[in-house]
Amino acid sequence: MEIKQTLKQNLHLFVGGAAAGLAMALPRNNSWKLPLTTIATLELGQGLLKYKSSLQVPAADTDDVAAPENSYTDVVGDITMRWEEHGDSAPGSLPVVLVHGIPTHPRLWRYVIPKVAREGIRCYAWELVGFGWSMEEGLERDISVAKQAEYLYAWLLHKGITQAVFVGHDLGGGVLQRLLSQHPELCMGLTLVDCVAYRNWPVKLVQIARAMSSLIEKLPAPLLKPLYLAGVINLGHDNAKRRWSSYALHWQPYARSVGPKAFAHQLRNLDSDDTAELVGQLANIVAPAHVVWGDADPLGMTSGEQLATDLGAPLTRIPGGRHFTPEDHPTEVAAAVNSILKQVV
Repeated sequence: MEIKQTLKQNLHLFVGGAAAGLAMALPRNNSWKLPLTTIATLELGQGLLKYKSSLQVPAADTDDVAAPENSYTDVVGDITMRWEEHGDSAPGSLPVVLVHGIPTHPRLWRYVIPKVAREGIRCYAWELVGFGWSMEEGLERDISVAKQAEYLYAWLLHKGITQAVFVGHDLGGGVLQRLLSQHPELCMGLTLVDCVAYRNWPVKLVQIARAMSSLIEKLPAPLLKPLYLAGVINLGHDNAKRRWSSYALHWQPYARSVGPKAFAHQLRNLDSDDTAELVGQLANIVAPAHVVWGDADPLGMTSGEQLATDLGAPLTRIPGGRHFTPEDHPTEVAAAVNSILKQVV
């Protein structure tokens, strides 16, 4: 019942947002402008009504402590890069590098980091170029998974990190597969969490949005929100107490005037070839690995199972878990990371 309700909500939001965008793009005297505006009003009203009713769910769990936002920026090459740091800053501390995906930013890891960072461990949550609060840096650049691996490599060199334990979610997992297949000497350990792999991405709704990217980039930010909500609801949270606060948190960078243009650019740079061509190369990663997967993630359990096989890694299945498991199930994600740390510390 809940899945059917979510699909209906997605459809209302997506159709309403598309109609609104088309109406805005038409000249004032076009005969289609009024009908499209009417459709947009009705559909967005229906979708947002369902969205508003869901907000009565408590906003957050109380048993997980969120890491404070401890952000740093620096110029790497000609790119201003952003990341968070937490934990032991003493020389010799083991670095754990966490990489998010779309449409999130380093705060995705806020509940995982306190369960991992401790004496001797330093966590670095790196922000993908062109995502989160770094959107402007990506507008005129290639921000594909393949290129992000190059950007991350440059940042690691800049920070003097020659080896680390890596953790990736969504696009971030694809970036790490790419980077560590090419530079296995960097990898002390790897945890992949509900990530892009092979050809399991982009999911259907994101494919539709990508085809509409030229329209999306012309939208004002408030009209992007229904499309954003449709996309993240489709991927989903199974933790009802956390989903809405998470949606609001990750929406913030997109709410700026640059948001629609940046989102359209992100969509255009999604290419499953970047992970599909790694088949046969994942064996280059010989460090300990662990795969964590929600068994209700739209990306599909099959790809999680295949990653575990190709990496020779254990697979932690999260019953009922959807896509945003670092937020919904930080204990399970952190346990996988800590199991790697026990093997390498």
